[in-house]
Amino acid sequence: MKEDGKIKWSTRFAYGCGDTACNVVFGMISTLLTLFYTDYVGINPATIGLIMLISRMFDGVSDAIMGLLVERTKSKWGKSRPWILWMSLPFAVAAVLLFAVPHSTAMVQAVYIFVTYNLINTVCYTAINLPYSSLSAMMTRISSERDMLSVVRMGLSPFGRILAVTCTMPVVKLFGNNQSAWIKTMTIWASIAFILLLICFFKCEEKVVIEAQAKQEKIPLKQSLKALVTNQYFWAVVILWTMQNGIYCVIGTILPYYCKYIFHNDTWMYSTLYLTETLIIVVATFLSPMLLKKYGKRNMSLAGACLALVGQLIFCLNPTNFGFMVFSCVIRGLGLAPLNSIVFGFLGDVVEFGQWKNHIRQESLIFAGSSVGMKVGAGLTSAIITGLLSISGYISSTSGAIEQPDSAIRMIINVYRFAPLVVWVSVIITLSLYKLDKMYPMIMKELTEREAKGVL
Repeated sequence: MKEDGKIKWSTRFAYGCGDTACNVVFGMISTLLTLFYTDYVGINPATIGLIMLISRMFDGVSDAIMGLLVERTKSKWGKSRPWILWMSLPFAVAAVLLFAVPHSTAMVQAVYIFVTYNLINTVCYTAINLPYSSLSAMMTRISSERDMLSVVRMGLSPFGRILAVTCTMPVVKLFGNNQSAWIKTMTIWASIAFILLLICFFKCEEKVVIEAQAKQEKIPLKQSLKALVTNQYFWAVVILWTMQNGIYCVIGTILPYYCKYIFHNDTWMYSTLYLTETLIIVVATFLSPMLLKKYGKRNMSLAGACLALVGQLIFCLNPTNFGFMVFSCVIRGLGLAPLNSIVFGFLGDVVEFGQWKNHIRQESLIFAGSSVGMKVGAGLTSAIITGLLSISGYISSTSGAIEQPDSAIRMIINVYRFAPLVVWVSVIITLSLYKLDKMYPMIMKELTEREAKGVL
């Protein structure tokens, strides 16, 4: 960090590498994994949906536990940063195991999927991503600097998804288009993720030291949880983060099926659509600071959500036209970018608001609680989508040459049409009620005065 409190661009870049690494793996899990299970292993989509839903419930509990662990961690590297080092290798190994489903009975395969899915999500991803997210609030207390960390993080994170989602199918087909090819491909992606996590660990340091917090007696768990659940802006950001990931989950899960069964091209067409939207998000994310400085987080994100809603409504007019599909990807990318760029800036402000309101500073617990909402929401979304596919009569097969019934085709189209509308309406309502941007300068002024007296 520079002497004036500003964070160097090299540090911002290293911090962004952490989320790029996470999204190399999470991109696969939230998009192509369902297709791998149904069309390469032959698992019924209803089984996959049930496993993901149950697993997400465990995942939510693990986030809360991890938040408490980080709050109590003491090491020479701090309390969030060391977890990035400790869990980087287990994270990479668990990602590869996810695709090594044994050729056995349906029950054995279901158990293996449940165990490995929870190993990567409930244990490894949580133990890296949650400390990584809370690290930003420990690197600086300057809101604009946290916003820039969020911008760079969310500007670089799509490159992980680009690698995982856009490049995976061509590489899988290059390696033989079978289960073994998926394992080889994931091994490459996991190795890249491991290196990026090490870059993040070595470059990013915890700089925030609050003497009043160090002198504060240990807060009872009941009091900590009460402070968390009574923080109204915590719940607002939970909704925003959940909806942001919900749109990724909906599009990521359905788009491969859409390209395969509606456009009959699951290679270049899928990669083109995903890459188009992702690159627009990247470019617009890095341009967001110009709007952020003038309009603030809330207004910028609200305008983007309204734009995305309009774009989706236009797409609904002709959902089987490829041109309309491209248009939808472009508008959705432009609309999502503002919220995508500073969602973690919102969370940093929530930490300061919670301290101001309850005299308790909860970086890790606030990020953990938000992550619980995001992951449970993603699990419910995946379960609903796979459940709808199953109800519609979707046929799973390892041959990849099955002709789906009309009911399944209609369901794929309808999910892609209407689910994003629910997301954007929820975001617009939440942001319309969000007032913390206006209160923040007053809050920080009062906190500075309190901390000077040795009080949180």
